[in-house]
Amino acid sequence: MNEQTFAPKKTKKIIAIIAIVLLVIITLSSTFTVVDAGHTGVVVTLGKVNERVLPEGIHAKVPFIQKVVKIDNRIRKLEVNTEAFSKDLQSVNTVLAINYRVDTSKSYSIYKNIGADYETVLVVPAVNEVLKAITATYTAEESVTNRVLISEGLIQGLNEKLNNIGLYITDVNIIDFDFSDAFITAIEEKQVAQQQLLKAETEKQTAITNAEAEAEAMKIKADGEAQANRLISESLTNQVIENKKIEKWNGELPKVSGNSGAFVDIGGITE
Repeated sequence: MNEQTFAPKKTKKIIAIIAIVLLVIITLSSTFTVVDAGHTGVVVTLGKVNERVLPEGIHAKVPFIQKVVKIDNRIRKLEVNTEAFSKDLQSVNTVLAINYRVDTSKSYSIYKNIGADYETVLVVPAVNEVLKAITATYTAEESVTNRVLISEGLIQGLNEKLNNIGLYITDVNIIDFDFSDAFITAIEEKQVAQQQLLKAETEKQTAITNAEAEAEAMKIKADGEAQANRLISESLTNQVIENKKIEKWNGELPKVSGNSGAFVDIGGITE
């Protein structure tokens, strides 16, 4: 009986010791917290947010009374898909990649005023608002050709809205612009028409160039002939003409000569 009574007591004692050890471990683990690199720790004591944030490293805290919310202060990437209307009232679906970071000194105020889900509550709505305002200043076609200006405008506009809160936009990339099928068809038809117009203008210019070249060639030829004739005319003096006659004469006198109807055979001296 004594041995049987002792066994349960021994088992209960072992269980109690294990429970105490576990409680000590849990208490010790909740006494310390580790803030990872690139993060800050926001200390919350019984629901109250402490303005002093914890830097990277290991820190002590009051177990069961304090908790540490870790805020990522590294550059984060956010992808936003939103719809806006262009200046010419075309629907433009835009996919954006936003790079931003949280100011370490403002981590506590962001958590206190907005909460841990500040990206959904604050950043995404700001991106939608600024993008709609910028898109409305360009036509749909201009949006495609002015991607850099739109990106720069987004960075400036978002920083103006978010910097005071403690959020900084470092980069904005436009991944894609998507338009309605009707608008895409209209753009394709416009491109075809422009190509046909360019082809017609090229052919017209080629014809004009060929005609001008032919006219110039004819003018040069005519000028050359006129110059040659002028030189010949200037060189034909009376003496030259007489010499040419002599060169052409074969030595025979004309056989017939007529004057007022009378014919004389000069060879036979006949009248």
